[in-house]
Amino acid sequence: MKNLKLLSLLALTGATLSLASCSKKEETAAAAPAAVSQDTMAQIKALGFSTSDVKAVDGGYVVEGDMLLTNELLASAPGYSTLRVGGEEQYRTTNLVGSLPRVLTVSISSSFPSAYVSAIDEAIRRYNAAGLRVTFRRVSSGAEMPVKYSSNLGTGVLGQSGGFPSGGNPAPGFTLVPNVINSTNVNYIATIMAHEMGHCIGMRHTDYYNRAYSCGGSASNEGASSVGAILIPGTPSAAEPNSWMLACVGNGVNRPFTSNDLTALNYIY
Repeated sequence: MKNLKLLSLLALTGATLSLASCSKKEETAAAAPAAVSQDTMAQIKALGFSTSDVKAVDGGYVVEGDMLLTNELLASAPGYSTLRVGGEEQYRTTNLVGSLPRVLTVSISSSFPSAYVSAIDEAIRRYNAAGLRVTFRRVSSGAEMPVKYSSNLGTGVLGQSGGFPSGGNPAPGFTLVPNVINSTNVNYIATIMAHEMGHCIGMRHTDYYNRAYSCGGSASNEGASSVGAILIPGTPSAAEPNSWMLACVGNGVNRPFTSNDLTALNYIY
């Protein structure tokens, strides 16, 4: 099965697989990324994030493929922790949505094809069916989490997340590039959207400790750094092959929440 890097902003250099989730590897070469200072790299690593393929973008740095660390977030140096379910399971930041229970509003740009409207409704349905203290509702405008349209975010880029929660509020949505996603499969698009929504409410990649688990290539284990890891009692120690928060997903693959995904979400929300 061809692996796709779930909404990653960079195609994995030298990978033999075509990756997406945020990017698909293309034949054309991407422009060289702006240099990231050693001080910034040290700050990113101290927060427990991978320093592999860090990309400087407007307003901050993209890490681990599709997660935006804003300049404000780095400057505040917040305490981070991880939530671990099994060997390579669910993780979160300590920045979560507050004032629970709470309904978060989501909108979608009218520029998207109709399949994307159906997909965001399906992604919302998946979360609302989980019985969490955070639920979602689609609105036409003024949403806390808008899904924005782009025709180009760079070579092979499928989309870009808005980061993590800040001040008790979710990250401000995410951007997708339909002509790169190149699919009308509603469940596949809903899987991508639910993944990015997960980042917006504080979830990290399931295979944070070893992205090679879903993406292939060389193993990348940053360790817990200063963030630690908490194993949820009663969950398996084996890796979870179908989590919606894995860094990479096969083209056209549908990933509804697994039982361990639901354990992690209910533990947090």
